[in-house]
Amino acid sequence: MNNTATPGKAKLVLHDVSFYYGDQPAVRQINLRIYANEILAIFGPAMSGKSTLLRILNRLSDLAEEGRLEGEVLLDGKNIHDPDVSVIQLRTRVGIVFAVPVPLPLSIQENVTYGPLLGRGRSKGELDELVERSLRAAALWDEVKDRLSESATALSGGQQQRLCLARVLALEPEVILLDEPCSGLDPISTLKVEKALLALKESHSIVIVPHNVQQASRIGDKAAFLLMGELVEYGVAEQIFTRPKDPRTDDYITGRFG
Repeated sequence: MNNTATPGKAKLVLHDVSFYYGDQPAVRQINLRIYANEILAIFGPAMSGKSTLLRILNRLSDLAEEGRLEGEVLLDGKNIHDPDVSVIQLRTRVGIVFAVPVPLPLSIQENVTYGPLLGRGRSKGELDELVERSLRAAALWDEVKDRLSESATALSGGQQQRLCLARVLALEPEVILLDEPCSGLDPISTLKVEKALLALKESHSIVIVPHNVQQASRIGDKAAFLLMGELVEYGVAEQIFTRPKDPRTDDYITGRFG
């Protein structure tokens, strides 16, 4: 693991990335750099390719029927589709959290330790430390520290979402991908997730498909606007949300379409 990446250095680089479902392109000719210790917010209307782009980054797109990738994705300069790249190891380095939280039907503690226990052996002390560290990083520890043995399914929706984030963090990834992680959450739970992400960017690269433009503008360091599979505009979030260069970006942000 390398969570001490140099700030300002590109962690992931996409070169001319296109992805097809059969003959239908989902994203086309995407060139993008995702930097260490930053949050990149990818926004745009439905069916613009945002979720597909996330899945490409940790090769969940490999599972798509009749899926076909063109171009290359580099993680620390290494093409993630090279034959010698382990998909399992890649998904440990590049973790993903989905919109709908799906806790395992186990205790809170077992949810966090499930992934690490599949890898190298760890002592009970190491696992206890990992559980606390992961739950703290997901802004959940104070709420569940006295009931770690209780079922994770008894948690509220917002707590379940943060538990799923903790479960990914327990694998000690370098990059965290989030696909509308706050879409089903109330404002208080959303704020807790956002605060957790702002703290996590100090040691991770984060790519989020936000619930809405407002969330993208709140937490994004960089932003990328996708429209019908095309990358329309990419740059510093503040500039994109206040002075977009492309009129299509301005139209979407101001609600004139989408």
